[in-house]
Amino acid sequence: MTYENLDSKLVNALLDDGRASLRSLAEDLGVSVTTVSNHLSDLEKQGAITGYTPKIDYGLLGYDVTAILQLKVEGDALPDVTERLKNHEQMLSVYEVTGTYDIIAIGKFEDTDEMNEGIKSLLVDPDIRESNTSVVLNAPIENRQFELDVEE
Repeated sequence: MTYENLDSKLVNALLDDGRASLRSLAEDLGVSVTTVSNHLSDLEKQGAITGYTPKIDYGLLGYDVTAILQLKVEGDALPDVTERLKNHEQMLSVYEVTGTYDIIAIGKFEDTDEMNEGIKSLLVDPDIRESNTSVVLNAPIENRQFELDVEE
């Protein structure tokens, strides 16, 4: 088994069960626990694996509104606005993009009142020139992760 294949298989196994023990991963992959541990450490050091977190259904926890914010930013303020959005706890994703808008941010809110309050707090930012907000009606796929291709 090559190094790349083992890493891909290890990632795929973790996608299947992020709480799997080193021993069970080693058994599933047909390698030693030490090998799994070393490869896992390498993937973490490289930043390919950045953490182990549960998959949360925010809707079941009372966050029923998902908003997609498109923002146009003033001049060279893009890094500053992006940083402020990253620090907003209910923003799940923040992207710097090409096209009409400079930033797309995705946030979760308990209701439209909370969403409205959050958006209004952003709009007083003098670095934000324009915004467009869409409310998600249905999310057939959300937070999907995909398995890596493994060459056999």
